[in-house]
Amino acid sequence: MLVATGCATASSAPSATAALVRVPADAPTISQAVTAVREGGLVLVSPGVYRESVLIRTPRITLRGTDRNEVVIDGEVRRANGVVVTAPGVTVQNLTVRDHTLNGVLVTGMSDEAGGVARGSTGYTRLDTAKFPPLNGFHISHVTASNNALYGIYAFNSRSGVIEHSYASGSADSGIYVGQCKPCDIVVRGNVAERNAVGYEGTNASGGMYVLGNRFVGNRVGLTSNSDYLEALVPQEDATIVGNLVGYNAEPASPAQADGGFGLGIGIAGGTRNHVAHNRVVGNPAAGLVLSSSEDLPPIDNTISGNLLEDNGFDFVYAASERARGRGNCLRENTLTTIRPAPSECFEGAGAPMPRMSAPRGIAFRTVARPPLQPNMTEPPKPRTGPVDLTGYGVPPLNLFADRAGVRP
Repeated sequence: MLVATGCATASSAPSATAALVRVPADAPTISQAVTAVREGGLVLVSPGVYRESVLIRTPRITLRGTDRNEVVIDGEVRRANGVVVTAPGVTVQNLTVRDHTLNGVLVTGMSDEAGGVARGSTGYTRLDTAKFPPLNGFHISHVTASNNALYGIYAFNSRSGVIEHSYASGSADSGIYVGQCKPCDIVVRGNVAERNAVGYEGTNASGGMYVLGNRFVGNRVGLTSNSDYLEALVPQEDATIVGNLVGYNAEPASPAQADGGFGLGIGIAGGTRNHVAHNRVVGNPAAGLVLSSSEDLPPIDNTISGNLLEDNGFDFVYAASERARGRGNCLRENTLTTIRPAPSECFEGAGAPMPRMSAPRGIAFRTVARPPLQPNMTEPPKPRTGPVDLTGYGVPPLNLFADRAGVRP
């Protein structure tokens, strides 16, 4: 059932030729509306609490709430996913997804007749990217994803997408996650992630992968980009991480990840040719930025330039292992003080031990503080075209998006 207030009594559901379906005026549930709307159409949802899981299988539709804070897809800690997108070109915008036992919004090319089958939707299965080609094209904008047990916003085996101006908290894995794409051609920009185990995670997310101008403050770990054999397309390569505020990531009032990471700003594990520039990385008590190996995968040819790192346990740590010795990893024109091992412009071979600190137990995802009110979308965002412009992304201020954050150190 759903609860909708201040709305007209629902009429019978329209046919699948409708270009516009209003909820609940034309269809009583969002699920019925996304089935009824035609390809390329709009589902417009009025304020209410909608207790359902929405599966979108029609290409190029837009699911839009009329009020980001008042249109709520509520999992009641009973349903797995809030919105699952398995069709190309879909836009989800201006609404809230909360209290799901897995994901808030899942966008995936790993789908069958039952919907998404990616890791984190129905459990881990060895994934065949030839059988399941990536979903091509998606847009997530002005979405609030809170108190979802695994991921807030989760793009897996998907490419050519944007995740922007959204908010994620209370995730026991990552607030925002991009996994298994090469080339990704994905932009993650202008988001806030706090009180998660990890603010942003990109696993085997390679090629045209941009993480730009986000606020990752008050998580257990701020941002990671890593290689992982549990997913296809190893190793992770060619991500651009620019202009983010990554700070004070040692929040005890957050869910804990299985590996217990805590106190880390940015971590790159087993990555190749990543460019990390113009980020402000501050107040992370274990380390600001760590470059390490992942199993037998070394860090290779990563460039760390123009960042401001301060008041971290260590500002920079090179932690490649003896098993996977790195090469060609260089620091250029950064502002930083503490480096482990001894300072050098470029780091080769094995490095220092990975910095660790005692991590508090963490709290249940459903008990994480609710998010503050988030700004509504004032006009529909334009589709992304052409190359990504990095010229506007300098080192961000400490108050980046503080007006929409609950954690303000």
